[in-house]
Amino acid sequence: MEHYDVIVIGVGSMGGAAANVLAERGVKVLGLETFWPGHDQGSAHGGTRIVRQAYFESPDYVPLLRRAYEGWHKLERESGREIVNLCGGIYIGDRDNLVFKGSMEAAQLHGIEHEVLDAAEVRRRFPTMNPTDDAFALYEPNAGYVRPEETTMANAEVAARKGATIRFGEPVTHWSATPGGGVEVVTSQGQYGADKLIITPGAWAPQLLPELRFPLSIERMVFYWFTPEFSDAVPYELYEDKRHPIYIEETHGNQQIYGFPMTDGREGGFKLGFFRLGTPTTPQTIDRNVYDAEVEQMRRRALELFPYLTGGLVQAKTCLYSVTPDEHFILGPYPDKPQVVLGCGFSGHGFKFVPVIGEVLADLATTGTTEHPISLFDPKRSVLSAG
Repeated sequence: MEHYDVIVIGVGSMGGAAANVLAERGVKVLGLETFWPGHDQGSAHGGTRIVRQAYFESPDYVPLLRRAYEGWHKLERESGREIVNLCGGIYIGDRDNLVFKGSMEAAQLHGIEHEVLDAAEVRRRFPTMNPTDDAFALYEPNAGYVRPEETTMANAEVAARKGATIRFGEPVTHWSATPGGGVEVVTSQGQYGADKLIITPGAWAPQLLPELRFPLSIERMVFYWFTPEFSDAVPYELYEDKRHPIYIEETHGNQQIYGFPMTDGREGGFKLGFFRLGTPTTPQTIDRNVYDAEVEQMRRRALELFPYLTGGLVQAKTCLYSVTPDEHFILGPYPDKPQVVLGCGFSGHGFKFVPVIGEVLADLATTGTTEHPISLFDPKRSVLSAG
């Protein structure tokens, strides 16, 4: 049985980043992944993911985001792939709505560059949008998007160049902590031993962590690409990422939407989706079809902000969210198994943290502690107690 310093189960977004950091530190690491590089079976696909720092979910995330930005740029340099585009971001809501108010609080507390815009100024700056007259917006120039498939492939490639062993198409069937303090991992193709284990299972957490009975909700989410109606007043160029920011909007109690500029040419469509309007599922039973009623629900909501988004549907795709009750991550040592480190429950907003989560996981696996602030994500917190 071949022995490693650390085994990583799940070489997707977080696990790939952890393998990259570990390999850079000279650790003998094995990464095991069920699927192929940059696959579309979990949560890290769809062409784009938002990155931002004026974080309305909680100002406590901002130090992690700043470190993550350093990591995004490093990964782009090391891989030679195009991963990051900081096209700006705009967060629109009622004055007392969390999207606007929380973004403002985070920006002010952490000195993040921003502007406050009223509805008229939003329309003037970004003619694709028509927010309600009483809406307010925070514009963050240092926000934008990253490419998820490029990210996962880049981390795996760079980790391998640094000495990691990465095995794709090799699902884990069983893992166990051994009495001597190490771990054993059984896959479809073999058996491996290690001193430490990192588990980053995504939506497969309930299957790989059954003892913990975390109250994770595995949800089917859909994102859509529509064709705008271009005109002399609002041409295609105003939807491109050179002119158009990423956006989040929640006004008058309507369901929150988010989305991106047109990142893949005129024929690629304008991507958007609902945040946390999912249906319970499992990775094995998810319905990958997208239905006319879902498309029309998204279009009706989108037209409230984007009046010219009247063209045809280019495509729609499903993905999986793994959501904790408080929507904070699960990140830390496995309860009562200190040689095992967990990273899961990223609740639909975790991808922007990939580089720093990789550092945290590597820290915990090698030293048992980290300098990054992660108390918010304690696997032993009360909201995660067994149901």
